[in-house]
Amino acid sequence: MQKLFTMSFETLKHSVEGIITAQNFTSEEKLTQICEFLQNSVKYYNWVGFYFANEAERTLHLKAFAGEPTDHTVIPFGKGICGQVAESNTNFVVPDVTAQDNYIACSITVKSEIVIPLFKDGKNIGQIDIDSHTIDPFTEEDERFLEWVNSKVAEIL
Repeated sequence: MQKLFTMSFETLKHSVEGIITAQNFTSEEKLTQICEFLQNSVKYYNWVGFYFANEAERTLHLKAFAGEPTDHTVIPFGKGICGQVAESNTNFVVPDVTAQDNYIACSITVKSEIVIPLFKDGKNIGQIDIDSHTIDPFTEEDERFLEWVNSKVAEIL
């Protein structure tokens, strides 16, 4: 599918709201739809996925994604950018993945990454992870938008 030109994040919010409030889909189906929508709507979002925490095992598990399949379906806390966010509870924007020591390479085409924790009832239960084939595309606007997406996702979990 040809990527659309990047729409404003305000415009994208209406479509995400529509996915969240749809009555005829399970939560997992909605997660996949959100991943696909974001990947197809923002030209520099080349891979979009949701990982969720298994606190007992201290691992993250990939639940839904859009983009190339990945071998990284389970990530230990502390490993890679996602694993670091599981422990820090803070956003992590990586403008250039080659500059990161604790980076798990998913593909040679990935140049940058953004990971935003997903909180439910004040607890970090997972995260949205986005890879880009562009160096340094993510802005504070991306962070605020993805925090908003996660707050909406938390409502259906």
